[in-house]
Amino acid sequence: MRFVTLPSGERVPALGQGTWTMGERRSARASELAALRAGLDLGLSLIDTAEMYGEGLAEELVAEAIEGRRDQVFVVSKVYPHNASRRGVAAACERSLKRLRTDRIDLYLLHWRGQVPLAETVRGFEDLQRAGKIRHWGVSNLDLADMGELWAVPGGARAATNQLLYNLDRRGIEWDLLPWLRERHVPVMAYSPIEQARLLRHRGLRDFAQRHGMTPAQAALAWLLRHDDVIAIPKASHAERVRENAGALAHRLDAAQLAELDRLFAPPDRATPLDML
Repeated sequence: MRFVTLPSGERVPALGQGTWTMGERRSARASELAALRAGLDLGLSLIDTAEMYGEGLAEELVAEAIEGRRDQVFVVSKVYPHNASRRGVAAACERSLKRLRTDRIDLYLLHWRGQVPLAETVRGFEDLQRAGKIRHWGVSNLDLADMGELWAVPGGARAATNQLLYNLDRRGIEWDLLPWLRERHVPVMAYSPIEQARLLRHRGLRDFAQRHGMTPAQAALAWLLRHDDVIAIPKASHAERVRENAGALAHRLDAAQLAELDRLFAPPDRATPLDML
């Protein structure tokens, strides 16, 4: 496993597991549980979820998957923007803790920017930290202007991460947001790192992967994992797919390979609006 260091100094796995859409179909539950547990066995012990995912069903699935192994897992969850007032975030966190069957969330994120002032959300997060309900807090889907505003509020510069849509085909943050975060030592958590499996069908990436002895998913993940400040959280509903994803850790792309991927997926040449899913 490779690791990323949070601003607090804590190290977390660079390759974790996402849970978007998981827990919503009874017929898939056994497979999804097996996938999450297989990931834990392989060291993919960072699991990302949210109160939004299935309106709590994903959190309940995570609770079942990590039963008896809570201390081995770094649990990430997210609060809806409309629940992100000082009082609202406290109530939302309690609901998530109950669904996750745990006494703390390791990293709690604002899911995206809403109408609640960032200063109020930060105060709510700090309340939860003091109470021991969360260990770290951060944000998700905040663009450069939002991050500048966050940094200007009391305590805002203590954000542990910004979870963003970032993959080979979604490189817009490289123009301005990613450099800004790097200057402040804030790691990125890359969601949809294989573009909800769409990258697996990209003819150029498939050819690249075949020639270099990896799968398209492994190539896409290895491209992200080359950074020491990017955490990738692919979702996989089958254990064999989790094992394939974990295989990306064995591949370190060289300069020639990275240049080839730049030709297939051009880096940004100007500022663009933040991509979100």
